[in-house]
Amino acid sequence: MLAVRDDATMSGEMAPISRIPLEERYRLLLGISNVLGVIRDPEELIAALARELHRIVPFDFLSLYLVDACGEGPIWHVWRVDEQSVVRLPEGIPLEETVEAWVTTNRRTASWPAGAEQPAFPRLEEALARHGVRSLFATPLCTVNRPLGAMTFASLGEGAYPAEETRFLSVVADHLALTIDGAATFARLRVAHEQLARNSERRKLVIEVGRSVLSILDLQELLRAISSNVRKVLRCDLASVVLVDADRTQAQLYVLDFPESRGFFREGAVVPVEGREMEEFLRAGQPREVSFDGLTGPGMEGVRQEGFRTGIVLPLLSRGRAVGLFTVMRRGDGRFDRDEVELAVLVGGQIATALDNALAYREIAQLRDKLAEQKLYLEDEIRSELNFEEIVGRSEPLRRVLRQVETVAPTGSTVLIHGETGSGKELIARAIHDRGARSGRTFVKLSCAAIPAGLLESELFGHQKGAFTGAIADRVGRFELANGGTVFLDEIGEIPLELQPKLLRVLQEREFERLGSSKTLRTDARLIAATNRDLAAMVDAGTFRADLFYRLNVFPILVPALRERPEDIPLLVRHFVQQLGRRMNRVVETIPAGTMSALCRYDWPGNIRELQNLIERAMILTTGPVLRVPLDDLKSRGTPGAANGRLPTLEEAEREHIVSALEETRWVVGGPNGAAVRLGLKRSTLQFRMKKLGIDRPAR
Repeated sequence: MLAVRDDATMSGEMAPISRIPLEERYRLLLGISNVLGVIRDPEELIAALARELHRIVPFDFLSLYLVDACGEGPIWHVWRVDEQSVVRLPEGIPLEETVEAWVTTNRRTASWPAGAEQPAFPRLEEALARHGVRSLFATPLCTVNRPLGAMTFASLGEGAYPAEETRFLSVVADHLALTIDGAATFARLRVAHEQLARNSERRKLVIEVGRSVLSILDLQELLRAISSNVRKVLRCDLASVVLVDADRTQAQLYVLDFPESRGFFREGAVVPVEGREMEEFLRAGQPREVSFDGLTGPGMEGVRQEGFRTGIVLPLLSRGRAVGLFTVMRRGDGRFDRDEVELAVLVGGQIATALDNALAYREIAQLRDKLAEQKLYLEDEIRSELNFEEIVGRSEPLRRVLRQVETVAPTGSTVLIHGETGSGKELIARAIHDRGARSGRTFVKLSCAAIPAGLLESELFGHQKGAFTGAIADRVGRFELANGGTVFLDEIGEIPLELQPKLLRVLQEREFERLGSSKTLRTDARLIAATNRDLAAMVDAGTFRADLFYRLNVFPILVPALRERPEDIPLLVRHFVQQLGRRMNRVVETIPAGTMSALCRYDWPGNIRELQNLIERAMILTTGPVLRVPLDDLKSRGTPGAANGRLPTLEEAEREHIVSALEETRWVVGGPNGAAVRLGLKRSTLQFRMKKLGIDRPAR
């Protein structure tokens, strides 16, 4: 047996173990720890342990059972001396049923042939007999705090482990337990140190990503910086961000960090979503660790050609909706551990935040651009509001119209305003807008007669850059600009027949395309139209579509002409005088009664616009406190008083003549420069005529 053999079966010459003094064996035992302390791999440990122990302990097989090898779970190795290799012994026995497991659990030694207080291990005994083992001794490896495992010595000779030998083997086991525990502790510390280093690196990544999110405004540049950092920290081969459109029909490889690409992936590539693995990832909305070996769907060919084996796919959620995917991939077999998955999820959340911020920033930018587009329209609105602060008048025809405005304004329905040129159709349209639910949104107006027919479509619906000669940039149309607000189309009867179907589609479907674009846009703009033409007659003549007319004529409003509301003329005159006086910094205190009478008798073919222009001209000509209206301008178009087809009465003519004389003398009746002298009358006679005709000096 080994205990009495004279030849050395291991490398290196030494005296037979039975002849080595006990003190020498202990000295050799102390030296073993120096050799074993630097070994971390269990297989290397059992081989080195066998070589060193064979100098002081007799065995043909050495078994080492460790319950927690550097946190990796139970490990069991058997060393066969004559073959200098690790073998499985005994075969077919579950690890927990081995003698080593029993020794570890009970912290007791075991031997074979078995003692009286030791359980039998029949399957072990069969295996030992098959290998020719006649002696066995197993001893626990443990420290004061915990069990480490067990060590078993087996010999082909009988009686190889008497009592005095087992006592020495127990000492060997205790010494080795301390050595192994120290090595395991060192290994755990090393693992902890590596983990701390990885955590530090990952914390640095998270901080760096957060700093990038705050400092880099360009979305693509931001995602490119994040992807590069993630790829380095996770030690993966690819990091990418894929974004999908609003209806999830197409996806774009927005950012790709893949230095060793073979060309199967290209940044900026657009692919359909339907039928691909990404469709399922987007629908699930949860992070997934993926093995690409079993995936064969569309898009997986490039993954296989690039040699990818594993990856992490994280849906990017913005406002509760998946807007893209963040993906990292590895070519090797190494799977991502739990910490790496958690880190990827954390970074994915920051990317989603960056996307959310970018989308919000894009919306703000679009609103800013839209406001810039609206600037001219808003300035026009301000100018209009300064000229028409309110609808002036109290005549019954005007009251009837305002009651219609109050009725239709809250409904959001389409309104068609009829009326002569200059009768105030735009004011009525603005009143409908201001009294409706859209009053806080944009009021966009367009005169269809003022735009050339070739450009009207672009004005209404917008155009794309390059749609026609001179289209050097994208342009937003009036319907897109007024989304949520109101579009006022004046002179709608001037819209060309070929453009009318597109306008009808906007009214019915709320859809349109920009000129030069195939992308369908939607609008929620209310339409108010106005015309001074007879659209029904135009329908009969074939110059206006009947279906468009019916769609416009939901709620018609007829604005009365100024001649139909003469009682409103004095109110309008005073309103314009006050308004223009503030603008011109002039004070007009008196409007001659004769002048007002003449204005009330005039037919006003140009309606309120004509009256406003006349009063503005009068304010320019007036240098004193009395308004001087150039009535000759009206006489050249038709004699005041003859506007309704009749001559002025003698009383009207006399009244006008007396008022004119009084105005010229600043209402001085008597005296050498008074009105009575100019009229060739006595002072008392003039006063009598003034009383009879109801002529009173205007209050100052």
